[in-house]
Parts: sequence; C-alpha cells; structure tokens
Amino acid sequence: MEKYIVKGGKPLYGEVEIQSAKNAVLPLLAASILTDEKVVIHKCPRIVDVLNMVQILGELGCRTNFEGDDLSIDPSDAANHEIPSALAKELRSSVFMLGSVIARFGRARIAYPGGCDIGLRPIDLHLSGLRRLGVKIEEEGGYIDCTVDETVGADIVLDFPSVGATENIILAAVKGKGRTIIRNSAKEPEIVDLQNFLNRMGGKVTGAGTSTVIVDGVKKLYGLEYTPISDRIEAGTFLIASAMCGGELAVKNAIPENIAALLHKLREISCKIAIENDKIYIKSGKRLSPKLIETSPFPGFPTDLQAPMSALACVCEGSTVVVENLFETRFKHLAELMRMGADVTVRGRSAFIRGVPELRGADVFASDLRGGAALTLAAVAAEGESTVSDLSHIDRGYTEFEDKLRKVGANIRRIRV
Repeated sequence: MEKYIVKGGKPLYGEVEIQSAKNAVLPLLAASILTDEKVVIHKCPRIVDVLNMVQILGELGCRTNFEGDDLSIDPSDAANHEIPSALAKELRSSVFMLGSVIARFGRARIAYPGGCDIGLRPIDLHLSGLRRLGVKIEEEGGYIDCTVDETVGADIVLDFPSVGATENIILAAVKGKGRTIIRNSAKEPEIVDLQNFLNRMGGKVTGAGTSTVIVDGVKKLYGLEYTPISDRIEAGTFLIASAMCGGELAVKNAIPENIAALLHKLREISCKIAIENDKIYIKSGKRLSPKLIETSPFPGFPTDLQAPMSALACVCEGSTVVVENLFETRFKHLAELMRMGADVTVRGRSAFIRGVPELRGADVFASDLRGGAALTLAAVAAEGESTVSDLSHIDRGYTEFEDKLRKVGANIRRIRV
C-alpha cells in the first residue's frame, strides 16, 4: 500500500494542465472493439481504470500498445466474448463492454462489475435497455450472459437519466438494424464525446447532450485517431484546491461550460474566476461564505465533485448543507475529515457542515476515488502533517496527482508502506 505524506498550510500558485477525461476515455475504449480496424486514442491517461480496461481489451483478443500518451488498439483479431471476473470486479466501467461486445460478437458474458464503494449502482437500466434491443439476458451465479443475432432498433425510455445506460444502449445499437431512440437520456459531455467518436467511425448518432438520443444502425464502423475531451472532474478538483488553500491557479486544457455549475458555486462563495479560451483562472485569499450544495445529473452540480466541495465547506465561514441525490453512501470521507477537526453531522443523504478556522493534520484513509481526492486537498490545506492512505483509489482517476499539486506549491510526497 502507498500513502501521501503532506505538510499543509501553504497557498497554491501556478498552472495545472488537465488530462483527458476518465469518464470519456473508458466508453471510447469499449467502442474500439466495434471495428476491425486500428484505433488510436491520443492523450490517453494512464490511470488505473484505463489500464484495467486496456487489459480487458487484451483478454478479448485486441492488441494494444502505448507510445507515450498515445494508445493504439488493433481489434482485428478479437474473438473472445467473455470479460474476466477479476477485471470486471475491479472496474465499474467494464459494464460498457456489454453493449459493444454484444454488437461485435452477438453474445457477451460478464461478472457483475465493481468499482468504488459509494452505494448501490444497479445495472437494471442497462439490462432493460439491452432487452428492448432484442438481447436475451440470463443472470446466474454472479454472471450476466447475453445473446442476440442482431440488435433491432427500439424506442427506449430510461426511468432515470443514467450515463452508463445511455452509453451502453448507444454502443449496442450503433451497428444494429433500424433506429433506436433513447428518451430521458443522460446529457453529460462524455456522451457527446462518445457520439463524436462513433460518428467519426462511420456511425449515425444524434442528440447527445439532450434528453433524446437517436441511433441509426450502420453495417460497418472504421478505424480512427481521436483525442478525448478534457477531464471536467480533475479541473474541478484543482479549482477547489485553490479555493481551499488560497493563492492563484490557472487550470489549463479545461472546458469551462462543462463545469459551469461548479464555477457558479465558486463565484457565489466569493472566489474570483476568469476564463480565457481553455484556461480558467481562480484567485482566493480569504475565508469563503458557504452555500447549499446539491448534486444532480448534468448540467447540475456533479456528484463526483461533492466530496472535494464538502472538504472546502469545512473551512468556510458559517454552515453549509450538502445534499447527495445520486449515491446513498457517498459521505464516507466526512468521517475522515472529522479526524482533521471538521465539524460535520450527517442525516441520511444530507450533511450539515459548520466551518472551522482551519483543519489540522491527521492520519486519514481513502475509501473511494473522489473521497480520496477530497482528503488529499484537505491535507494540503490543513495546518501540520497529514498522511492519506490507500492511494489505489485515487490512482483510478488521477495521473500524477501529487506531482501536479507539488508543482503549484504543495508539500506532498508518495511513499510505499
């Protein structure tokens, strides 16, 4: 196990460049198996979740190779339709492979996917959508077995605008017969990126970013080279870090409209924000005034930034109410923040945070990806020395996290224990 040693209390100054989006790259990797031609993904982050997905592609018979930050995928010899249990249980996004493997082979077998322990994330919407496309599904012994001769277009209404279900249905339908309409679809930017990727391959997908996505099936998809969108959650994480620690930070390679809800909140609490093309500048030099934080699907406040924003609320003046509407156990980081002197009360899906003048260094443990990032930011802002243990969670979503923080003035290092 590895951990961070952090000596906090310093403001942050400088510039951070944002990686390609984890939540965009993973479905693109799944989509790569839909062709038998070479796919190259530029600026592909070597985070743990991506490396696990690359390993899954290898198990399916694809040849993969990293050259610097460029990942090439040759799926021409892919022949296996079974996603190994060990990998599926490590990676929640392995479920994306269902739609694309079904579309490629007419069958798929996968263990129930894993990922962060942030509450129940049922895949019922995925399976019901696939069934509407004509896929026969059997669930037994912790495995999902799917078979179909050819997916057939359908009119599908999602009970909830699930990102994963929207993407999975698109992947299953893109080479199917006829037209598929997905109503009440998720609107996240990563779905727009998947649409753009598939259309560059020869697909016919429209409506991504709205509540209705239309997929007209095509017979063949082609290889391509593609650069994914930047990671709005990483950009938000560093903006929140600057707000917590004070100083001035420039976040480069960002897409401001994709984090408009966060920028609105930061302005509300008196941060100074300026935008210039793909750069977001933030300045913060005083204790901030808190507001209500309530998560909701895009374009609302993202659940993936709830934990870092909760950490910021701990050092704001007055009281903040945080409402988590998407995942029922996404408050585990708050107990660790209390070790650092945070004043927090949790009632169901709501947390009541009373700001303290400063957090104090402590030994804390990450139990999920975004909670781990939040604890790291708290350690960088706190007075004294902290340790943040179990970095495997953080490594699932951030590349060189400590290096980027150190570059802008944080005293942080990684050690193996």
